[in-house]
Amino acid sequence: MKNGISFDKSKKVIPLITAILGIGLALALQILRLNIVAVVSVAFMCILSAIIFIGVVAKKRVYAFNVIGYCAAAAGIFVYYLIWGADAGFGAFSSGKTGWSSATNPLFTGEGSFLTRLGGNILLLLPCIIAVILLVIVAKKAFAKTGLHKFATSILSVLLAGTTVLYVLTMNLRSEPNTDRLWEGHDDYLKGVGKAKSENPNVLFILMDDMGYGDTSLNGSIFETPNMDRIGEEGLNFDNFYSSYSVCSPARFALMTGRYPFRGYADNVIYPTVDTLSPFAQTRIFNSIEMGNNCDGMLGDEITIAETFQAAGYNTGAFGKWHLGDYGEYLPTNQGFDYFYGSHHVNDMAPFYHVAEENGEYEIVHGVEELRDENGKKDQRQLSKWIHEEITDWITDKVENSDEPFFAYYATPWPHAPIFVGDEFNGETGMGTYADCVTEFDYYLGELFTTLEDLGVMDDTIIVFTSDNGPALEGSVGELRGGKYLAYEGGQKVPFMIRWGNNNGLWNAGETRTQSATLVDIMPTLVDLCGITDNNGNAGYLPKDRAIDGVSMVELLKNDTVIHTQEHPILHMKREKLKAIQYTVPTSDVLAQKEYADYEYPVLTENKHITFKYFQNIQNDNSAFFDKYRKNWLHILSDDAGENLNRSSVYPTVAEKMDAQMDEIMKSFKSNRRGINEEYYNK
Repeated sequence: MKNGISFDKSKKVIPLITAILGIGLALALQILRLNIVAVVSVAFMCILSAIIFIGVVAKKRVYAFNVIGYCAAAAGIFVYYLIWGADAGFGAFSSGKTGWSSATNPLFTGEGSFLTRLGGNILLLLPCIIAVILLVIVAKKAFAKTGLHKFATSILSVLLAGTTVLYVLTMNLRSEPNTDRLWEGHDDYLKGVGKAKSENPNVLFILMDDMGYGDTSLNGSIFETPNMDRIGEEGLNFDNFYSSYSVCSPARFALMTGRYPFRGYADNVIYPTVDTLSPFAQTRIFNSIEMGNNCDGMLGDEITIAETFQAAGYNTGAFGKWHLGDYGEYLPTNQGFDYFYGSHHVNDMAPFYHVAEENGEYEIVHGVEELRDENGKKDQRQLSKWIHEEITDWITDKVENSDEPFFAYYATPWPHAPIFVGDEFNGETGMGTYADCVTEFDYYLGELFTTLEDLGVMDDTIIVFTSDNGPALEGSVGELRGGKYLAYEGGQKVPFMIRWGNNNGLWNAGETRTQSATLVDIMPTLVDLCGITDNNGNAGYLPKDRAIDGVSMVELLKNDTVIHTQEHPILHMKREKLKAIQYTVPTSDVLAQKEYADYEYPVLTENKHITFKYFQNIQNDNSAFFDKYRKNWLHILSDDAGENLNRSSVYPTVAEKMDAQMDEIMKSFKSNRRGINEEYYNK
């Protein structure tokens, strides 16, 4: 068409390549089942829409094979989310400000069905479909006025590019995890849990957020924490307790499952999936790419400590910060809690709101706007008070109106930055907002203890206190090295105290335990302490279909017994890599080795046991030398808790053995990502 636009069906090289790429991406998406391929596909659509526009302007042609490539990529995305979508299919039309409640938005949220995914994904792609159809029709249509034909085709090519960008901002990016699922073992285990007796102890598990090892009075804090201290003074205080990761979400995964976070693709911070219409919807795709295999939180087939206690007949409630997922199988009330009050996210993330949740459905009770001041900035001064009121009311109700014991998970968002404090506590310590914030929490903790005493269940409740990792911007690690997000002691060594008035003589009040334990040990420990059995009354009932990395701390609680030996080391991991292992051995075992037989170092002569920690490769914690790494570093924590000295030259055989053990552990992890017991599933 002279001076007009033609629809070119010829097999030119570049258009033919784009068609092949579009078809290839569509097939790859169905085969690989990874969100990242969908992201690449939609990026390809954007590029191709720009190429189509350039072809119209520069060549006066709409190439058929470019259109085929575009449509193939779009069809691939559509089919993928239709089949493997994890929600109702309406993508970013679900507002982060109103939350993710299928009860109030059944067509927009929740798991949905084939029909809702069909309708949702058609709706999202409809502008692109209309634009490409009109473009083809107009390009093939002969206009009497060629100028009008060129103008209309150009406008439609621009429209195609615009609708493609709109699709990027609104497309559905939630899909089913693409990994081995352990639902059979999950369901079998929970069916096998025996019912708890009414005299079984209650559990109150208190988890601080980014609180340093040195931030309790018992561990040397310069501000007072009398109610936290009370747990250790009337129970046990630990010198060497570790988080199982140095950042929030993975540590919580370890606590909940008794497994290292590598097993659940939970090796980094979990981000909101409801921060919709932000540029490129970045938080909605971040989890599935960063965590891998489309995981958006703690997988629903993980067996949580809450599910175990719920199956045993306990009333289960979670209060404060969840940070293990914000929709579907990842929600706390789909992971074993009867009730949840608090935030699914971290207080420095957007959106941030408080919900009340039951049965996987929730209502926002304190919305995004309510948690901002008159200038639109975050205002979280009421959080400690709100959470305290909720957990107090819930415990009171369960004690007064139920014959079953309770399991309460009290996960305060403090003192994670940005730090806020209630008006009545602002300036309380004269040491700044961090100390004021911790002091406020300590006050409300004391109020909760008073409630337990008034209800007559204080001594019948196992109270555990710890933190998810070390401090970030403020807070004390004492003499330790590093802080949050580092595998050094300051990042993972945290305060730990346990109180149980009616502990049947397991320990004496006010004692200290020196041997090491970690968050993955909590699940097997509480299963033991609370007498959780199988249906036949066999004690210590834990899952058999998967690896449980933790070990029961009961012997440690009783006699300060070593539980993390060379055969069962503590692992220090970071972003899917094993950075260090740690274990304790009898000093006599070291001296029994020929090369160490004549050593008379104080650490060997003055200690019954010796704790080794070995780094293969760890970044320097000194920011002035950020490009330096410590390689082949062996520490003896027994006399060097600050990790100041590398002992690998003194104990080379120990370093070599630990180095080889790290390689074997990582090889085992990679070969069996979920820690599946093949014998169980092949029976």
